[in-house]
Amino acid sequence: MIDTPIVPTIPLDQDGAHHGFLRLPYSRDDSAWGSIMIPITVIMNGPGPTALLTGGNHGDEYEGPIALQELTVTLKPEDVSGRVIIVPAFNYPAFRAGTRTSPIDRGNMNRIFPGRPDGTPTEKIADFFQRVLLPMADVAVDFHSGGKTLDFVHFAAVHFLEDKALEADCIAAMQAFNAPYSVQMLEIDNVGMYDTAVEDMGKVLVTTELGGGGTSTARSNAIAKKGVRNVLIHFGILQGEMQVDDTITLTMPDDDCYLFSLGDGMYEAMVELGDPVKKGDVVARRWPLDRTGQLPVNYHARLDGILISRHHPGLIKAGDCVAVIGVADV
Repeated sequence: MIDTPIVPTIPLDQDGAHHGFLRLPYSRDDSAWGSIMIPITVIMNGPGPTALLTGGNHGDEYEGPIALQELTVTLKPEDVSGRVIIVPAFNYPAFRAGTRTSPIDRGNMNRIFPGRPDGTPTEKIADFFQRVLLPMADVAVDFHSGGKTLDFVHFAAVHFLEDKALEADCIAAMQAFNAPYSVQMLEIDNVGMYDTAVEDMGKVLVTTELGGGGTSTARSNAIAKKGVRNVLIHFGILQGEMQVDDTITLTMPDDDCYLFSLGDGMYEAMVELGDPVKKGDVVARRWPLDRTGQLPVNYHARLDGILISRHHPGLIKAGDCVAVIGVADV
């Protein structure tokens, strides 16, 4: 098997706080022998579980990078039992560009696992996580939000898994994260996802959707910071009391949760995020762009539940996600 070309500039298995980079050689027009320098922090203190914390899987989602950057300067080795590996900007080229995918190769980090050591830069980063970092981890927390094209209620999430013991461990970690909403979800496309790579290794995964619109808010950042601390306490890596508030438990059991646009137009929201909806309710409308005097196309909820996600920009295209409905877990 080909060795990874990525070289950490810090030790991954020594006690103390180590701040450095994952150096990925990348020859380009402006730097013939250049490298992509992905920031990483490892904080370790003796034996114990390892948490792998990532943000910036998509480069236009900011709660994770903000919460994790703060953690790199506030978390001290003496606070830790075990190891915390922090990568605030997982897909670093995308993060620097403020785009969902990498500007170098258009790679979507969350659809490219297990990656390749001899592939594109995005594939090489995925391969390093797959073969080096993930085998070290007991739990992974991967922060997401809606980026520039979606907006969400603030939720932590896990998936429906065939391994019910692992599913129960993931649910317990999600409950520890304690976002305002806790969602067990069915992905519409899980092939190549980082989530799937984590779960296939038998590791606990908690992911999130914490707002969107290509920015973060004081509230969404606070939820991210509280949640990651709670998970570290849950696994015994940190000591202290978890901050626990009320959470609404939802599921996304099937494709009826998702609504997609069948044409281009101007998007009109008809329901606010977090509002209850009944099957048949109009949750959004699509107006024509090129003429007047024409009725809009209505998008109807296909089940009872709560609106947990909506399209964000004012214009919508065929194939875009219009809205997502979560179902109350009763």
